[in-house]
Amino acid sequence: MSLSLPEFVTLWKASELSERSGAQQHFCDLCDVLGQPHPAAVDQSGESFTFEKRVSTLKGGKGFADVWKRGYFAWEYKGKRKDLDAAYVQLNDYREDLENPPLLVACDQERFDVHTNWHNTRHQVYSFTLSDLIRNQPTPTCALPPLDVLHALFEDPEQLRPDVASAYVTKKAAAKFADLADNLNARRIDPEKAARFLMRLLFCLFADSIGLLPKHLFREMIENDRGNPLNFNRKLRRLFAAMATGDNFGPYDVSHFNGGLFTDDSIIELTAADLKILRITSLYDWTRVDPAVASTLVDLTNYGSMMPSISLFRATLNAAPMSTA
Repeated sequence: MSLSLPEFVTLWKASELSERSGAQQHFCDLCDVLGQPHPAAVDQSGESFTFEKRVSTLKGGKGFADVWKRGYFAWEYKGKRKDLDAAYVQLNDYREDLENPPLLVACDQERFDVHTNWHNTRHQVYSFTLSDLIRNQPTPTCALPPLDVLHALFEDPEQLRPDVASAYVTKKAAAKFADLADNLNARRIDPEKAARFLMRLLFCLFADSIGLLPKHLFREMIENDRGNPLNFNRKLRRLFAAMATGDNFGPYDVSHFNGGLFTDDSIIELTAADLKILRITSLYDWTRVDPAVASTLVDLTNYGSMMPSISLFRATLNAAPMSTA
């Protein structure tokens, strides 16, 4: 009998089966959850979709890919809590003999790392867990909702190309950020002040994602204080002050962000509704968001006065330190 998604997650979170004992059953259960046929149901010859595909390695040896679907993916299992990087190394050793599938999947029954393998594109990894499947929201390590990643894996790998995924994330993140702009507009916040403040928040999301702010502290602030706007606003003012001069923020040393966007600690007080939007926005992997999203925001918010703020955003990004102090 097919498992539901919650049943699949509960079963395999509890499982302690070894790689050899659990791999094929895990994959078949996942196929059932996604509405996909098992390999033997569609290819009894093993020529295009099969378990234990025999391969030659780059070093001239022999091996077996745990699962292979021609033109879609190669999949390597490891036991729970084992090194998924080692599984990816194995896949790279097999990929040429597997006709260079566009996606390489390393999995330990609870964690999934889906690596892109297209020529002439940057390497991207969609990394998520069984728990992430239940939430099914983008995360800092998975630019798309995890179930969307799995469906694309079986049905349309092109949806996971880095350029396609970046366009999707940019559109979604920009639209959600525009909801925050609408909230400020509804409160009749001065457009120029609102534009500059939005650009500061936008910059913090980028800086948090690419390591210019230490330990994802901006996301941590949002997560910890999403139900306490008063506390969040107090911290946000202190963070902006630290970024304006280069100072400590709690246990962290924050570098000086030059370029003109951060010159003081001024903020616009955010409400609980604003924080809810900001939290959803922060779930996206902003390293995958096209920095030109700032221009998109101009169209979505109808804030023509954001143009000077965009220039400050770009100047601050260009002037940002390569790493925090």
